[in-house]
Amino acid sequence: MQQQNSLFEQIKQIDEKGNEYWSARDLSKVLEYSEYRNFKPVIEKSKEACKNSGQHITNHFVDFHEMVKIGSGAERGFNDGVKLSRYACYLIVQNADPNKEVVALGQTYFAVQTRLQEISQLDEYNRLSTEDEKRLYLRNEMTKHNIQLASAAKKAGVIEPMDYAIFQNHGYMGLYGGLDAKGIHTKKGLKNSQQILDHMGSTELAANLFRATQTEEKLIRDHIVGKQNANQTHFEVGKKVRKTIAELGGTMPEELPVAKNIKKLGTKSKSEIVSAKEPKEL
Repeated sequence: MQQQNSLFEQIKQIDEKGNEYWSARDLSKVLEYSEYRNFKPVIEKSKEACKNSGQHITNHFVDFHEMVKIGSGAERGFNDGVKLSRYACYLIVQNADPNKEVVALGQTYFAVQTRLQEISQLDEYNRLSTEDEKRLYLRNEMTKHNIQLASAAKKAGVIEPMDYAIFQNHGYMGLYGGLDAKGIHTKKGLKNSQQILDHMGSTELAANLFRATQTEEKLIRDHIVGKQNANQTHFEVGKKVRKTIAELGGTMPEELPVAKNIKKLGTKSKSEIVSAKEPKEL
């Protein structure tokens, strides 16, 4: 994955205003499309996904006249070039041929990078100066997205509370190297009555937030049906997030220190966490 990550970054370009972009033609080659014309339907499908997500297509897909080397240093102009934002690349790898290994790697890479970019661009998050403030912000986000994840799981067939607990365990096992909720409690020395999420630092919360949001999207996008398929989806997403952490040289979540109970921080945000009807952990 590290090699592919490097390759995706190698083809990134910077325009005259300092903005990053990817050439659709270059990306098509990395994603192993032998002919650009076969890649164009993927671009169009991604534009539609962009529109459906409430984004302006022209903010992420920009047509331009592209000069391409054709051999011996000569260049040829093409009028069907497209400049892609990072978000556009994310949509493209989600709509590209899933049977290609490089596409699967690209899905993880651009999903992680896009999410990191989204967080870094949030004014509200950037104004936070302390670890406690960041924890509260991410814990609230985790609460909201766990509710949305539960809804997506229910549509996939995860109905009963015990089934949902098993579903959540699969996500934990993927992210925590095989540890389920009970195993995480034991590893971190938490009591059965203590919620795991309430004792996470901002780094660990961010990893779990990414796990939750990506699982929710995948359940909906891939029309996952059946408890076993939903469980496997949650596990695989958690596993990919773990792999990304490893490739970036980060600390595995089960090795991160236990933080003080977030519900005892005594802030306005704390009351939001307490009052939200988040699905219960095991």
